[in-house]
Amino acid sequence: MIVEKRQHWITHLVAVRGTAVRRIWLRLIEVTAVAAVVTYLYKKHDFFTEGITVLPFTLIGLALGIFLGFRNNTSYDRFWEGRKLWGRLVNTSRTLTRQVMTLIGPGPDAGGDPELEASHKELVYRVIAYVHAFRCHLRDQPFADELRPFLPAEEVAALEGESNVPVAILHRIGQRFRELYDAELVHPLHLSLLEESLATLTDIQGGCERIKATPIPKSYNTLMHRLVTFYVFALPFGVVQQVGIFTPEVTVLVAYAFLGLDAIGEEIEEPFGIDPNDLPLSAMSRMIEVNLRQRLGETEVPAMLEPVDGVLQ
Repeated sequence: MIVEKRQHWITHLVAVRGTAVRRIWLRLIEVTAVAAVVTYLYKKHDFFTEGITVLPFTLIGLALGIFLGFRNNTSYDRFWEGRKLWGRLVNTSRTLTRQVMTLIGPGPDAGGDPELEASHKELVYRVIAYVHAFRCHLRDQPFADELRPFLPAEEVAALEGESNVPVAILHRIGQRFRELYDAELVHPLHLSLLEESLATLTDIQGGCERIKATPIPKSYNTLMHRLVTFYVFALPFGVVQQVGIFTPEVTVLVAYAFLGLDAIGEEIEEPFGIDPNDLPLSAMSRMIEVNLRQRLGETEVPAMLEPVDGVLQ
């Protein structure tokens, strides 16, 4: 995610990083070249003097603008839904940690029990491991190095064979809750609260997996790409009689609008990647880790992730 201080509007006019320009600049050059050739042939050799009017391009452009607006709204809904789900993940992780620290134990007078403190630390570390594993799961990244600081080495090795590592970690947390319940360290009413938090994490994961596994239908994206491409390359033939030598300028401006909207919709429809405009899952995972470790009383915690060249991963 791009994180920048409030800037002057002129800065936005010349900005390139994180914009659609990086994805469409070559096509803009190609469209400008076609428009320049059409203008030259029209002015010097009287080509394209009749037969094509601007009316079809007006009608198609109106419909295309509506379609692109709908597609971009759909893409942003996916992006925003992903952000809301990760916001719930932050809150639920904090809630579960608080429940572990305050509800697991024989009573308020059990403070200082080394075994109880070890159980608290183990469970909180498992929650942290779940968050990191979930991020790696969404980004299709290796998870072992992320989990080694929080889980036993043999357990990390065993997770290599799991098709869904975050689910396996949640399952183990649930098993530990049952073991502590059997040891009479968890009240029956409190066990239901702990299970509810695990169920919420499962729902959050399912929502994110739904977004990842269900992209916008390929047929719709393909239709948009084709229509936009055909439209911007054919536009010079329809406007050259009306705008003359300004055909390249008019064409590239319209092309930037349509190609840019098409590129933006395609980029933000997958919010869990590592592109500049994707969600900063690494930064949110680190924030959760720091928050939870501080609840354990740890003072030596990693620093929060900062933007690199204005981009927060």
